[in-house]
Amino acid sequence: MIDYIIVGFGLAGMAFAEQLRKNNKSFVVVTDDSQQSSKVAGGLYNPVILKRFTMAWDAPNQLKKATAFYEAVESYLGIQVKTPLSVLRRFNSVEEQNLWMQAIDKPGLQEFLSDRLEKNANTALDIPHQFGLVKQTGRVDVKALLEYYLDTLAKKGVVKKTSFDFDKLEIHTEKITYGTVEAKHIVFCEGYGMLSNPYFNQLPMVGNKGEYLIIKAADLQLDKAVKSAIFILPLGGDHYKVGATYNNHDTTSSITAAAKAQIIHKLEQVMRVPYQIIDQIAGIRPTVKDRKPLVGTHPKYKNMHLLNGFGSRGIMIAPSVSEQLYDAIEHRIPLDAEIDLARFMD
Repeated sequence: MIDYIIVGFGLAGMAFAEQLRKNNKSFVVVTDDSQQSSKVAGGLYNPVILKRFTMAWDAPNQLKKATAFYEAVESYLGIQVKTPLSVLRRFNSVEEQNLWMQAIDKPGLQEFLSDRLEKNANTALDIPHQFGLVKQTGRVDVKALLEYYLDTLAKKGVVKKTSFDFDKLEIHTEKITYGTVEAKHIVFCEGYGMLSNPYFNQLPMVGNKGEYLIIKAADLQLDKAVKSAIFILPLGGDHYKVGATYNNHDTTSSITAAAKAQIIHKLEQVMRVPYQIIDQIAGIRPTVKDRKPLVGTHPKYKNMHLLNGFGSRGIMIAPSVSEQLYDAIEHRIPLDAEIDLARFMD
């Protein structure tokens, strides 16, 4: 008998696998790569909500956990996936600049918002006012991270690349049986696919579709992320990821002409040099109505657990909440009430 079965391998599944690895627990991963939101995500970690100049939920703790987490993963895999990347917030008016300066006086924000406004020196960008600089930001190459991690696990023979078949699942008091696999626990990390899970599909998940364009712009010469109406994220080699859109009505994973047009319109409001569209990608973010994760144990089956609902901030959230779930299962340390799925299961 092994310790865990992990179903799904986006950021949630990878983060929980890392908790198990560092605690010497045995596990098997079952994944069919049907949920792509982690792989297409921008990968930016940023402790500030830039629309309102406020601190993101639990950001200081999450950032501390995430920094140590990704460094440990890099050491394990022998690759670099996390790089520092400054974020510049484009101001649309003098009033916004003043709001930024006022926000710096809010508790905790001085650590993350620079009090020195930056003038634009890049003629490729239309910046009528100035920039605000967000500190302690960076980017994780999520696609590379997940692919390298899963390949490493596959070489150890602990990956089943197939859709999860609930007809093969048997739940017993002391164990979970899935086909020929016996485990003490099963953790579902299915992202938006949770809505097809008969044990958890009553939870209030709302899919939020996001689309990005990948562009090439040799004259842009941008080495920082820029947030205006959209994000422009440098990828290297004159390539940039631009987006994203937010659509909670379309739950398909296919790219759309409407999203492409929307991104182009917003991009051309700020960029003044030619560019070439290289690719368009889409995924469904697993979001929750109260904008907090869905984490915890099934009310009836005590060896069945859920790790989900990271929305658009999975890079920051995954390390800390996966650790919380591990500690809740193994050490019976109560989850924070604001993330515990019990808040929706009366």
